[in-house]
Amino acid sequence: MKRLRIKNTSDTYFLEAWQLYEDAFPIEERRLLDDQSLVLQNEEYHFDVLINNNQFMGFILWWDFDTNRYIDHFATAVAQRNQGLGKTILNSFIESSNKPIILEVELPICNLNKRRIQFYKNVGFKLNQHPYKMPPLRKGYPAVELLLMTYPNSISVKEMALFVEKCHPIIFKNNL
Repeated sequence: MKRLRIKNTSDTYFLEAWQLYEDAFPIEERRLLDDQSLVLQNEEYHFDVLINNNQFMGFILWWDFDTNRYIDHFATAVAQRNQGLGKTILNSFIESSNKPIILEVELPICNLNKRRIQFYKNVGFKLNQHPYKMPPLRKGYPAVELLLMTYPNSISVKEMALFVEKCHPIIFKNNL
């Protein structure tokens, strides 16, 4: 399997990945297409599609910062789910750099959210119990209450605040 970086909305596989993005995430956690086009121009941002034998398998959208990597969105194609592919993709991502990784998960208030959290725990991520609100990705929507998961270690409230202070202005600048 190979990981291809998409740099433009006209690139091969973008439309297929965008459809999965829209299907896999609630509206308050998704960018508008115009905002996504702007974000693609940021060198720190990676819109990586996963391809196997010319077949789209999923995507990992992430930011490469000085001190960590932040997974913005991650999904596997519906036909590829529950086959261990997600774990394989994340393990490969983890092994590609020594930088710590941060990602967000919904609160464990339903079985689906609990299963997602357990999935990331099984890969080695730590669930941090600090209150966290993700700024809206769309104008007119409220901030979303989430939890941060980190790899390889948990982070303190101070480290979380530093992530918000240093990284949020970059991640969310086109959306607010």
